[in-house]
Amino acid sequence: MRIGAIIPDFKADSTLGPISFYNWLGDSWCVLFSHPADFTPVCTTELGRIAVHREHFAQRNVKILAHSVDDLKCHVDWVNDIKSYCPDILGNFPYPIIADPNRELAVRFGMLDEKDQDNAELAHTVRALYIISPDHRVRLTMHYPTSTGRNVDEILRVIDSLQLTDRLKVIATPANWTPGTKVMILPEVTEADADKLFPGGIERVSMPSGHVYVRTTTDYK
Repeated sequence: MRIGAIIPDFKADSTLGPISFYNWLGDSWCVLFSHPADFTPVCTTELGRIAVHREHFAQRNVKILAHSVDDLKCHVDWVNDIKSYCPDILGNFPYPIIADPNRELAVRFGMLDEKDQDNAELAHTVRALYIISPDHRVRLTMHYPTSTGRNVDEILRVIDSLQLTDRLKVIATPANWTPGTKVMILPEVTEADADKLFPGGIERVSMPSGHVYVRTTTDYK
């Protein structure tokens, strides 16, 4: 599932009932992510922290969809452990967890370790994550090994970047960017257009090459 690929529609059982992906997604963004196995320590922290941040995702019009190759009963039983470990989760568990015991989606979406490709019927998924826009396209991918848990703040940060640069198509976000800090003006934007688009000010960085291509601004919302 490369960046720009279209996620095909699929149906699956989940902890919140059967899901038909396109209908379930509607006009929202989606974070679709896999975890290696239920009743494991790192996965418990990941699904718990994402649940605790549910309002942060909702404010960005993002739906969450978890996945592993465990069966549905295993998921349902494990959710009680996650809620116990993360008491900040209030009410019902806020997002569905897909059951994929036949590994159909795990294989289709490239969620397996390379070493497991020849033994897919027994393999667990790695920590794969796809950010999907409302047009069903993969916009960003992250793959972590089973030993390394993900950072929810980073997931939110890259969603903010994707949504901002979709809206303001003449900018990109630099390394370590967070909302409200400097953005970069794309090189194809002329100097005259840049001044019109960002009247609040542009910082132009002088380079030894003499090329003016590093231009930053905080004049955006």
